[in-house]
Amino acid sequence: MNLFNIPPLWLECLSSAFRTALACTIVACVTLYGPLSIRTLITFPAFSYVVVILIIINDAALGDTLRGCWLGVYATIQSLGPAMLILWAIGPNKFSKGTTSIAVAVGAFVVVLPSGESTHLIAKRISLGQIVLVYVLAYVNGVNCDPIMHPIHLAASTALALLACVLALLLPYPRFACYQVNKNCKLLINNILKRLKLLVKIIDEDENTSALELLTHVKSLATKRNKLLSTIMRYIDGMKWERLPINFFKPHYMNLGERLQEVDINLKGMELALSCTKSFPINTLDQDLKHGLNTLEEHVNLTLKNAKHNYLGGGSLTVPESNEKNITHFLQSLHSIPTTLQELPIFFFLFCAKLLHMKSLTESPNSPQAQPSIKNENCLEGKRKWSNWATTLRSPNILPAIKFSFALGLSVFMGLLYSKESGFWSGLPVAVSFVSGREATFRSANVKAQGTVIGTVYGVLGCFVFERLLPIRFLSLLPWFIFTSFLQRSRMYGPAGGISAVIGAVLILGRKNIGPPSEFAIERIIETFIGLSCSIFVDLLFWPKRASSCAKFELSQCFSTFIESIGPLSLVGKTDLQLEENQRKFNVQVNELKKFVIEAEAEPNFWFLPFHSGCYNRLLVSLTKLVDILHFGARALISLQQEFQRSGNFVNEEVKMLESELIHVKELICSSIKSLEEISKMKSFKFVEKDLEKKNISCDIELGKSKECGMWLSDMGEDGIRETIESFLQGSRDFIDNLYSDEGEKEVKSEVVLSLSAVGFCLNVCMQGTIEIEEAMRELVQWENPSCNINLCEISCKL
Repeated sequence: MNLFNIPPLWLECLSSAFRTALACTIVACVTLYGPLSIRTLITFPAFSYVVVILIIINDAALGDTLRGCWLGVYATIQSLGPAMLILWAIGPNKFSKGTTSIAVAVGAFVVVLPSGESTHLIAKRISLGQIVLVYVLAYVNGVNCDPIMHPIHLAASTALALLACVLALLLPYPRFACYQVNKNCKLLINNILKRLKLLVKIIDEDENTSALELLTHVKSLATKRNKLLSTIMRYIDGMKWERLPINFFKPHYMNLGERLQEVDINLKGMELALSCTKSFPINTLDQDLKHGLNTLEEHVNLTLKNAKHNYLGGGSLTVPESNEKNITHFLQSLHSIPTTLQELPIFFFLFCAKLLHMKSLTESPNSPQAQPSIKNENCLEGKRKWSNWATTLRSPNILPAIKFSFALGLSVFMGLLYSKESGFWSGLPVAVSFVSGREATFRSANVKAQGTVIGTVYGVLGCFVFERLLPIRFLSLLPWFIFTSFLQRSRMYGPAGGISAVIGAVLILGRKNIGPPSEFAIERIIETFIGLSCSIFVDLLFWPKRASSCAKFELSQCFSTFIESIGPLSLVGKTDLQLEENQRKFNVQVNELKKFVIEAEAEPNFWFLPFHSGCYNRLLVSLTKLVDILHFGARALISLQQEFQRSGNFVNEEVKMLESELIHVKELICSSIKSLEEISKMKSFKFVEKDLEKKNISCDIELGKSKECGMWLSDMGEDGIRETIESFLQGSRDFIDNLYSDEGEKEVKSEVVLSLSAVGFCLNVCMQGTIEIEEAMRELVQWENPSCNINLCEISCKL
């Protein structure tokens, strides 16, 4: 219970600031007031602060810190071992600006080359920072640098930071990752229960206004759900480092976050069904169905609450077998396919409710079913680790490694040209802010520069106010840690800007004998600017593509994958593995498109056409809806395939007729999406016209001299779409009436009715989503070609 009613965000920020301050205090006490023998060994307190901030700045738990310690040891061996050998063989006095930069670049290439699955990002950042310091300071000190003790001093400074991180997460009480997962899982289960209760309550509403208000509440809870899920996945890896040899923490709930997502997606389907409902009350539902839904909601409620208290001990969300059929018995009253599109959403709602009831959240790790899967996962994980090394030398890994190593080497070289003594400050910010993938170059450099400046200015002001009071000067960092905890959660600065602000202040306030603070601040700001400028230059040199161009390319890839995903949908084929793989690929590409859109919104326009974020965000909403609806459509079709295989109806004439209806709808959707894919690859409408003029090709549709144009769903109108779906529903009714007329097949008949109705709903949503994409694409093409009158059908024919 929160006694002081402190908002959760404040609690997170205060906790993070306290742990960071405690770790930095430990480093400061050892480096400023520790025994002389220790102080002479730890000669890089600045890097100790940097390592502390890299490991625990972002709400780290004990497991994360223990993992960070192992990564720090691994990084030290990886970078300082070869460096010690090179310094001993060549000699520090033989280093020059050029050779130092080359040594840094080669070392960075070796560190960055392995994939992110092989080497963790924190290990790479620590290792890169050590490489910059060990070679640059060896060149700066020259003959005074001991080739053996110099790397040992840097390793000792790293070890002090690792020890400080562990102590900070243990004192005054441990901050366990398993506790964070446990707490957020309970919150997520409560969130699921609230949403389920509201969704069932909406069914009983008699007015549109009250139903829409409840649906808005459900959507707000869904937004909170996303944050809870991300928090759970954030701490899952750290839990593995908190498990004791006696297996005190059971391993079966390592995949708890993923299993909760599987349960949660059925609620998303129920929410989508109610969003598509035109009016309330829903006349299709009788009192028996409403009572059955309430019983199902109460049953899931009790099961989830039981699991919330017992899942650490192996609790399960599956219902007892004796009660399972009784809970869903009310669905057997559904024995006829809906006749209109308005009735489809409630059938889809019931289909998702049934999936929600069937979905098991956890399995006991001691069960016979669970043991083989755990062994298989461990075996596959081991194979993946070895295969990662085999894929390391492939070109996708080599080019980013070359780019970053060149950027870091250039930063060090330019920094040394400006100032030999402070040259490493140009390379260190680039090294410790390394990211494994593409990032928004200009925005990232902007927030890092701003964070460095405001942190440095705060440090200079702190030194001015508490010039002779070193302990008080260090305590002034605590409010800064709190402020930067909020800063790194903001959209304006994010983690990159927040970390830069922390480092900027602590490097001044946490050390002594750095000379006049104002001079040090100016030098460091200039060196940081040099390093970030070199990083931007190399990014533009290697990857000149703007994020908007990448977003456009990724959009065409999404269209292509959507066609691949919808193609295998079938009533008669065993395609579950292919469906799952295509949907996973489609989901990954939509998420990649989202990243590019976010990056494009933040990048400067310069002389280019401004990025139309409104259109792309609408496209993202439609594509995300298609990702979800394909999941449910595939589940329904797989259920039908299993039933047809059991009953031997694969070769039945009615099934073939129904399959032809399904193929017709797929062809309509794929025709539109294929045309949109070709248009999305178009650079400019003017280029298309010029290319056609050169080839002397006429595209007059009325004269019949153009190639055959694809069908556009928007040309069909609402009436055409309604007739298409109702034709599928009529075929489904004929199929049900001919094959399931026996009274003894009520249970099977109700399952087939639900599945076919769900397929009809999914096809309708896919067609509506395709029309939304067509409208957004028409606006986007018009935006890119303002002087032309855009007609997508005409453009498609010309292409």
